[in-house]
Amino acid sequence: MAFEDVSELLDETLRLPVRGRVYTVPAPSAAAGVRTQRLIAIVAQAAEGGDVDVDAELLADADEHDLYSEILGAAYDEMLADGVSWPVLKHASVTAMVWIAQNKDAAERYWNSGGDPSRMAPNRQARRSGGANTTRSQGSTSGTSTRTAPRHRGRKRR
Repeated sequence: MAFEDVSELLDETLRLPVRGRVYTVPAPSAAAGVRTQRLIAIVAQAAEGGDVDVDAELLADADEHDLYSEILGAAYDEMLADGVSWPVLKHASVTAMVWIAQNKDAAERYWNSGGDPSRMAPNRQARRSGGANTTRSQGSTSGTSTRTAPRHRGRKRR
């Protein structure tokens, strides 16, 4: 078996619908992807209360290269030209960051949650049930019963 051409295997775009228009976010460069993953790792570590070794060079690169523009590519300019609001641009950018750092499924969950962590349940049923497991647990399959046998009345044992 030979390796297939990766261009045949990967969908290197993210399509984000905004007010009837679909913006196509191209895959970032390898350098931008690595930088984004490092930045997200630092943010996640800080959010968990861990000691963060601030990478001044990484943060300077994020400022210098205008991270949102770099992540969204041509979609960034298209959104600005179409006059999208700041919350929409920010949501699209963070969604693209989730795509870069994790995968398309995680990005879709983030996008569809509107960025609200409480709405990021894995599926609609889990959101409706509040994540509670409604499946009854299975009883013992050992073939034995914990119920005691009924005592016969009227007959005394000797």
